Amino acid sequence: MKITIGAVCEPGTAMENKTGGWRTFMPVFDYEKCIRCAICEVACPDMCIYADQTTANDKGKCLYKADYDYCKGCGICANECPKDVITMTLEEK
Repeated sequence: MKITIGAVCEPGTAMENKTGGWRTFMPVFDYEKCIRCAICEVACPDMCIYADQTTANDKGKCLYKADYDYCKGCGICANECPKDVITMTLEEK
């Protein structure tokens, strides 16, 4: 498989297998700070962050949530968020 540098690739096996069970950290969102920019959604390598359509504002922009069945807790979303909306928190089982 040839991959172009800078290309956005399809997610790996996370869409086929629930991987949230072995996560140590989980993303927690502070929606008071969210500017609805979608950077977290784009940055997630497993596409488990999604726009919650029920939260659309008057401009049609939504808040973002994580599908914890597929989130591996990598923290890329938190690292990329320009407003520090996402905090990686130790998950309690």
